[in-house]
Amino acid sequence: MSHTAGTGTGIRRAQKQKTRQALLDAALLLLEEQSLSSLGLREVTRAVGVAPAAFYRHFRDTADLGVALVDEALGSLHETLRTTLATTGDSGERIAAAVELIADLVHGYPAHVRFIVRERHGGVRRVREAIGGQLDLFVREVADELARQPESRGWDRDDLLMLAGLYVDHMVMTASAFLAVGPDREPRDGELGERAAQERAAQDRGEYERVARTARRQLRLVALGRRHWLD
Repeated sequence: MSHTAGTGTGIRRAQKQKTRQALLDAALLLLEEQSLSSLGLREVTRAVGVAPAAFYRHFRDTADLGVALVDEALGSLHETLRTTLATTGDSGERIAAAVELIADLVHGYPAHVRFIVRERHGGVRRVREAIGGQLDLFVREVADELARQPESRGWDRDDLLMLAGLYVDHMVMTASAFLAVGPDREPRDGELGERAAQERAAQDRGEYERVARTARRQLRLVALGRRHWLD
């Protein structure tokens, strides 16, 4: 009897988690074309095929859903970023690894990245604060990692946090630049057929590399300034 009850509880829990994820996925898709402040919960529940009342079993309101999307988009990146920053090798290798990380993130999760870029200064305060909190945590973690590097010998904590803030801001700026040239942008008139698709793909690769090259050069400039900061 207890085993049956436990099985039923597990099934209900799994179904609840499945519905919650479906709401998050539907909201993310709808947010491709609008801001969170204009998103209605009925739009989300209609897309999932559940009653509006079901929304409140998972989120208090759309702002609460937005905060969950922030955690989904950024929460798992902290370990990845620390690993990238701890990459052995010279400054050039660390710069290349950092830019590749951002490019891979945008390529793999464009909707999540677009949501963060748009809502970082959007109209929903709780979501702005959630994004700001995650980025502030990134800054502290980057500063901790920078402090371990020989180039930071003699730096005080405030200067390390300032440098880390530059890196995190650059990460967001570069992600936005990759989004702007990504393959999911709106097609231009006349770009139809296999030949046009091939030309478009080649153009996208060229523009992606241009963004990556610019990002690497910018980070090299920051690294150069870092070496001479205490002169």
